[in-house]
This record gives sequence, C-alpha cells and structure tokens, in this order.
Amino acid sequence: MITLLLAASLSLAFSLFMTPVFIRIFKRFAWGQFINVDTPESHYVKRGTPTMGGIVIIIATLFGYFVSAMFTQEPPTVSGLLVLFLMTGLGVVGFIDDFLKVRKERSLGLGPIAKIVGQVVVGVVFALLAIQFPNARGETPASTSISFIRDLPFDFLSWGAVIGVIVFVIWIGLIVISTSNAVNLTDGLDGLAPGSSILAIGSFIIIGFWQFNQSCSNVNIDPDVLYKCYDVRDPLDLAVVAATVVGALIGFLWWNTNPAQIFLGDTGSLALGGALAALAILAQTELLLVFIGGIFVLVAGQVAVQLTYFKLTKGKRIWRASPLHHHFEMKGWAEVTIVVRFWIIAGLFVAAAVGSFYLEWLSS
Repeated sequence: MITLLLAASLSLAFSLFMTPVFIRIFKRFAWGQFINVDTPESHYVKRGTPTMGGIVIIIATLFGYFVSAMFTQEPPTVSGLLVLFLMTGLGVVGFIDDFLKVRKERSLGLGPIAKIVGQVVVGVVFALLAIQFPNARGETPASTSISFIRDLPFDFLSWGAVIGVIVFVIWIGLIVISTSNAVNLTDGLDGLAPGSSILAIGSFIIIGFWQFNQSCSNVNIDPDVLYKCYDVRDPLDLAVVAATVVGALIGFLWWNTNPAQIFLGDTGSLALGGALAALAILAQTELLLVFIGGIFVLVAGQVAVQLTYFKLTKGKRIWRASPLHHHFEMKGWAEVTIVVRFWIIAGLFVAAAVGSFYLEWLSS
C-alpha cells in the first residue's frame, strides 16, 4: 500500500510541476498541433498548441514507479514491467506519428498501415513475453485462456502448443490494436481522453488490490473463500502501476483541461490504450475491458458505423461528424459540456464493470 501511494504521488507531482517545463520545450521545438480540415471550426484556434504531451505522462509514470520501488525496496515485478513496456512501446509508435506531423506540417503522420504495423510489432513482443517467466507456482504474467472476470474454460493451448501460441498472439494483438486506437479516437477534445482514462485505468487499482487480498497465493486468505481465489500473477503491482498512471494523468489533466495548454498527441493516446490493454490482459479481465473502457468502445463503434454507412451509401452520413464528440460539437454543444457528459458516461461504464467484478466474487 505504501508503494502504491508513493508511486501515485510521485507521478502526480512530476506531471503537475514538470508539464509547464515540457510545454516551453515543445514550443521552442515548434511541436505544435495541426488541425484536420474536416474538424469543427472552433478547433482552428488550437492550431500550434504543443502536442506530444504523452511524453510527460510516460516519463512521470516511469519516474513514479521506479523511484517508489527504490525507496520502499520493493523490486519491480515482471507483470508491472510488461505494462510499462506496452505503454512505452506504443508511445514510441505514437511519437513517430506525431513527429512526422509537426515535421511535415500536416495533420497526417504515419500512414494507417504503418501505424498498425508498429502496434502489431509491439503487441506481438508483449504477447510472447507475457507467457514467459513462470514463478514458483508456474504462473506466467498472462494466461493463455480467454478471460472475462476470471479465466474462462477455453484455453488456446488446447489446440496444440504451436497453433495455440499463434492464435493467442493474434488475440492479444487484436486487444492491443483495438484498445489503443479506441483511446486515440476519443482524444479529440480538451481533457476528454485523459479524464476518461483516469476512470478506466483507475478501476484496476480496485481490481488489482482485491485480487491481491483474495489471491490463491495469499497465506492469510480465509479458508472459507479459498475456492474462489484469484490465480493472477502480481496483482498488487498491477494496482501500483495503475495508480502510477492515474497519478500522472491527474497532474497532466491540470494543464490539458479546457482551454488546453498541451495535447496528448498520439504519443499519449496510444500509450494510454496500451496501458489499459496490458492491465486487462494481465489481470485476466480481457472481455470485461469492453465495459471498463465503455466510452472508448462507444466512440470507436460510432466511427466504424459511420465509415461503413458512408461507403455503402456513397457519401451519406448517419451523424453530422465522427468521432462522436465532434457530432455534438456540430449540434452546438459547448466543448466543456461534451467532455463532462462523456466523463459521466465513462464513470457509469466503469462502475458497472467494477460492480460486475465484485458481484461475480459474491456469487461464486
């Protein structure tokens, strides 16, 4: 618990007090935001606002996690390092995209295929590493079973070692790509993606801490509830990482709220999607992620439907714009109103997910 509180406090302090420094540095390098031509006109005033703010969040998270581990003498776990790897790896992909945007002075950086390839490479490495490093009980950071609130009966290795691992890697890759891109699509208004991510990632503080208290390896667990214990590797450290990311986001949100003085950029949105995906995979709550990240699913789903309908009808639209938050801007809603209402929706999704998680334990 001390490590968790210290890590979150350090990352929050770093992002809160160091973000202005990075803002000045980014302005000096002319790392400013470029605006899409089909973006609402109200966004044109944001042109030139420093972007790549995800760099601050990643550094703050790494700083909080490793410095707290040094002070409390709690060594980092494989699971915690894997979350940081996926978060940082996708952040690098996003940074390349952002850097190309500012260098070419246009709103398009990496092409869609190149960006997906980068996400796939990082996701595949993460998946392969996640089924290595067994502990004394034979538990690897990730399970090869599909999970909802716990592992479901289906195990990819039932198809054989080679085929099972290949399909498992594909499955993890799909989770990583869909989650990171969903967060990326939601990053369109000041504070929207960071605030929503605080709620979604914050749920894993509760989930990880509960899994630790009810862990099958916990010698102090009540024998009467031993039959419904959790076989999750390093659940407490997953909670620590989640708290560290949340701390970094809270400090960053101070400067990202409307009117934003710095943007996440793809560096931040892809990194946050990576952290969210990694936490869900390693906490064995993969399918529960649909509810934990419900606001991201909603936004990404709207984009998919709008794009499909647009192509099938050769130019017709269901909504005035996509992603969904731009539709409400076109309808005349104030940006702050949209952001707060989306936060409320995100919170309701998270509450339903955490409630379902606890209800499953009660009813087991």
